[in-house]
Amino acid sequence: MADLEKLVEELSTLSVLEAAELVKKLEAKWGVSAAAPVAAAAGPVAVAAAAEPVEEKTEFDVIIKETGPKKIDVIKVVRQLTSLGLKEAKEVAETAGSKLLEAVSKEVAQDAKSKLEAVGAVVEVK
Repeated sequence: MADLEKLVEELSTLSVLEAAELVKKLEAKWGVSAAAPVAAAAGPVAVAAAAEPVEEKTEFDVIIKETGPKKIDVIKVVRQLTSLGLKEAKEVAETAGSKLLEAVSKEVAQDAKSKLEAVGAVVEVK
């Protein structure tokens, strides 16, 4: 039986191109689908990509998905959070998927979301 640890170590040193070539050769030899070998070969690549530093998002949009049963209360909160007049706030509250706030900080977005959800609105922060 082959020494599996040694085999794992040798396979770990392969470049992406070498791993892809190995997949093709194994696929031809064993007559298997590319799905399983590709997933196995992509594992180390995905781990390497995850190890790279990811820029944290700093600007968020607050979107009203649904007003809920307390439309008047939602309109009041919309007016508190924005400088919109009554008519504009009503239109924003009644239009599903409308952006209430754009490019705001995480804290502001979470605060707005919690205030709107407290009065029954369904809100999404993107």
